[in-house]
Amino acid sequence: MARILSSERVVEYSTEYKVKVVALTDQLDVDTITIAEVLGLHPVMVYRWRQEHREGQLVEQPSRRISMTKPSSSKQKSDERELKQLRKEVEKLKKENDFLKKWEEYLKVQKQKDSDL
Repeated sequence: MARILSSERVVEYSTEYKVKVVALTDQLDVDTITIAEVLGLHPVMVYRWRQEHREGQLVEQPSRRISMTKPSSSKQKSDERELKQLRKEVEKLKKENDFLKKWEEYLKVQKQKDSDL
């Protein structure tokens, strides 16, 4: 992320970090100044990184790091949506079933009351 180069507190940020900050400013509907404040950066630095990115000087280098998380595919996402929908439907059907059981018991009691008269 950041590396202090000398005793005068000169900080050098990695290209990967700079690209992520630029992407963050593009994705969020927030002022660049606010993002800089949250990240503890000077706004001019973020503006410069955005300009370098637009000019093609700031490009993320491919990394040799291996991601340990499995990327989710569109099929997996659709399966998750379907599972969520099916769980809702099961819950609804359980409630309906409970209601019908109670209704059946109520009718049984009413019938017995009528026959006792």
